[in-house]
Amino acid sequence: MISRILVSGVSGPIGASLLPSLKTRGYEVTRLVRGAVTGEGQISWNPAKSISPHAVTGFDAVVHLAGESIVGRWTDEKKRKIRDSRVAGTAALAQALAQAKDKPQVFVCSSAIGYYGDRGHEVLNEQSSPGSGLLPDVCREWEAATKAAADAGIRTVQMRTGVVLSPKGGALGKMLTPFKMGVGGRIGNGRQWMSWIDVQDMVGAIHHILKSDLLQGPVNMVAPRPVTNAEFTRTLASVLSRPAIFPLPAFVVKLVFGEMGETVLLGSQRVEPAQLVASGYPFRFSDLRASLENILKT
Repeated sequence: MISRILVSGVSGPIGASLLPSLKTRGYEVTRLVRGAVTGEGQISWNPAKSISPHAVTGFDAVVHLAGESIVGRWTDEKKRKIRDSRVAGTAALAQALAQAKDKPQVFVCSSAIGYYGDRGHEVLNEQSSPGSGLLPDVCREWEAATKAAADAGIRTVQMRTGVVLSPKGGALGKMLTPFKMGVGGRIGNGRQWMSWIDVQDMVGAIHHILKSDLLQGPVNMVAPRPVTNAEFTRTLASVLSRPAIFPLPAFVVKLVFGEMGETVLLGSQRVEPAQLVASGYPFRFSDLRASLENILKT
């Protein structure tokens, strides 16, 4: 039975929704935080350094969400931060958990559907091969960094997360301003696939993983019905009662955002949540319009 949970990366949209849901369900939650401890229920760590096994002993589950944002120009320094914040931090935490006197039952670690790279219309599941490029390479290393925990007998899950739709920022938050102003539209030709998940299902699926002893290894955290960018932007504009007639040409994306734009905004991943479906997770939001209407109703 899980009662004590250690969570990292709680400041992002996923963590901001996960933390209160854990507390509501009666879990005793401790936060792994960078820098100085500012209150009870916190453990300080530096993802670039090792962490004492003693500091992380006695937890029933660990949910590791920390990582540098991929948004921004991908300078050499930015790329280093993206990689190191994920790979080095995960390796340090996995090693500490493996050496802890009282090990957790389960270690749930973030990854991303960026693992698959730009795959056009190909339908992808957890058994699909990795792609090539910065994000696939980072994701492969990120997932491999959990090995020490798995080798120590800890049930280990790598969450390959898609675009998380949340009222608390994230990708949707960045899209809202132009669409509310009526100047939104598809990106590039709009044919690239977007694999999304409502934050309520993201949190619900994490609870499901914590309780589902048979789930281990990679798990795609996406809704069952991915959409093209053109469909996503049309639906978002419709929910906001705004037009979607101002496309952002691919050459402008590359000019303004560089490699990040080409990879993240123009790349295509048509991903299915095979493991979640097979394990019986009941999605609350399989339909994009229903998710957006619920998020934007306030």
